[in-house]
Amino acid sequence: MYLLGLDVGSSSVKASLVNVDNGEIAASDFFPKTEAPIISVKTGWSEQEPEMWWDNMKLAISKVMQDAGARHDQISAIGISYQMHGLVCVDKDHNVLRPAIIWCDSRAVPYGERACKEIGEDICLSHLLNSPGNFTASKLAWVKENEPEIFEKIYKFMLPGDYIAMRLSGEINTTIEGLSECMLWDYKNKQPAKFLLDYFGIVESLIPELTPTFGVQGLVSAEAARELGIKEGTPITYRAGDQPNNALSLNVFNPGEIASTAGTSGVVYGISGKVEYDPKSRVNTFAHVNYTPDLTRLGIMACINGTGILNAWMRRTVAPEGMSYAEMNDIMESVPVGSDGVSIIPFGNGAERLLQNREIGCSFHGINFNNHNKATLMRAAQEGIVFSFCYGMDIMKDMGMELHKIHAGKANMFLSDIFRTTLASTSGAVIELYETDGAAGAAKGAGLGCGIYKNNDEAFASLKKLAVVEPDLKNQQDYLEAYSRWKSILVGLLQNN
Repeated sequence: MYLLGLDVGSSSVKASLVNVDNGEIAASDFFPKTEAPIISVKTGWSEQEPEMWWDNMKLAISKVMQDAGARHDQISAIGISYQMHGLVCVDKDHNVLRPAIIWCDSRAVPYGERACKEIGEDICLSHLLNSPGNFTASKLAWVKENEPEIFEKIYKFMLPGDYIAMRLSGEINTTIEGLSECMLWDYKNKQPAKFLLDYFGIVESLIPELTPTFGVQGLVSAEAARELGIKEGTPITYRAGDQPNNALSLNVFNPGEIASTAGTSGVVYGISGKVEYDPKSRVNTFAHVNYTPDLTRLGIMACINGTGILNAWMRRTVAPEGMSYAEMNDIMESVPVGSDGVSIIPFGNGAERLLQNREIGCSFHGINFNNHNKATLMRAAQEGIVFSFCYGMDIMKDMGMELHKIHAGKANMFLSDIFRTTLASTSGAVIELYETDGAAGAAKGAGLGCGIYKNNDEAFASLKKLAVVEPDLKNQQDYLEAYSRWKSILVGLLQNN
């Protein structure tokens, strides 16, 4: 028997089959093989057709079923991970009314900012733990104002994962974790955020029915079973946004534990057992996968846009032509900790929530034409990325979080020994690297939701720890001095911006 995990991203849809008996991945694949298109008819707009997610999901499921030699009746349960903060609108017949407005679309920023100002920052932060910002509720407010003829037809609005679940089962529902991504969960009153709905003039009936994050959320319909080659009645038993799901994939459930990713952008996602927020709203707080009204488990997330994209820019622009990332990492070893006084501020990929939505760009500091070379710049770039992570972690510490251990997949920037050691040595946290991915995590979540696993430790007993990175105590002072210099430069830039 198998568990099927689906990970619906903006670049591809991945499917993984996990063997129930040993917890191992039996097959995994993704579609499309080139990055999925994003519709951008105006600057700052990003949309995708939900039907495209469904079509790619069908291809991915078909391939993993074939690769594993799995029969249609061997799927015990289905779990779904998905790109966060998107907006899908459907009518009463479940027809999609417009392309989905996805996470990286910025058109709704003024709507969220105006709501925070007019409702009151204290009310928004104390009830939502965030500003309404550019999240799903604000995107829906944009549709209401700018596309009233579409808004009038909306029966329910959904997140991308809710849409996939609807296509699988014919049922429309969402989770508390999902509502928290929409900025529509009121942590004080432990119910949908009626005050924000009222402000935007949105009736509460547009919110899908709530279903538990773990548990039977729907059953595969006869129509979906025919399309997918899966048995009718197969239960959907888990659903979560990609960052909470990444934490689940790394067995991060409890206060003080941290999950991190470092791809094009980077995320530090720490678990808190207290209802708390950053008064400057530089980090986001969401209900974690194991949050309930009776158990406070919140995911506090620092997101850094300029992460792997800076490293990729260095490879294209600074490194000798044809040099691989591994070769870049090798030549950086010749440069001392602190990059011989060079500091790089890595925020060249748009406005940063971490900087209160300011866009200060990427900048280089301390370069000496006589002493510094390509290797110096490449190391300074990786150190600058790490220091932006540590800056976010410092905000989390100011909120009362204790950060001792970081869980991460051994992928992307975490393949670099310099990146890993700098992060461990500057933050003081031990880094544990694992072999996992979002789709496999969603499959394990489905196993928890259908009762195959008694608890998360049993579900992730087969999670492979690939490496442990300890702080470099011998050179730790050098790392801390470099970070202090970097922070001083950042503070100066923010004061002048």
